[in-house]
Amino acid sequence: MGDEVPDPCRPLRLLAQDEDDLQIVSAALQDAIAHVGDIRYEPKARTLTIMFNRYRWEGAEGPCGERVVAALQFGDVVRVRQRGLASEDPGALVSCLALGFEAGEAPGGQVLMRFSHGGDLAVEVECIDAMLADVSQAWPATRAPDHMADEGVEA
Repeated sequence: MGDEVPDPCRPLRLLAQDEDDLQIVSAALQDAIAHVGDIRYEPKARTLTIMFNRYRWEGAEGPCGERVVAALQFGDVVRVRQRGLASEDPGALVSCLALGFEAGEAPGGQVLMRFSHGGDLAVEVECIDAMLADVSQAWPATRAPDHMADEGVEA
């Protein structure tokens, strides 16, 4: 990934090819919000794509910061399992807490995506091959993430 400091005005574009890279992507996705219907697994293409409204931790402007639409895509996906996500309601919102990795037969393993309120995705991959890219202009957030609040999530 390199040692460059991201320019807060430029769209974020990250590649992850190992566990350390994945932790950087995880930090960028903390408090990102997605509709359950925006989680797309394509078995034939071996990809998982999720569209998020990402909170811009790396340089948010204004009193409540900013959000931006960002796409996360995993390649070399073997299988995806979900737990605790309201898959019957495509409009349901989930908030990303963190991504982790459990090594399997090298270089493969399982990327674990943890969401608020106990939901998670287990993405079995042949190797870590992920990309996160901002795909819109930023807009002012209506509030900054508050982990002490026990309310719903902001879209």
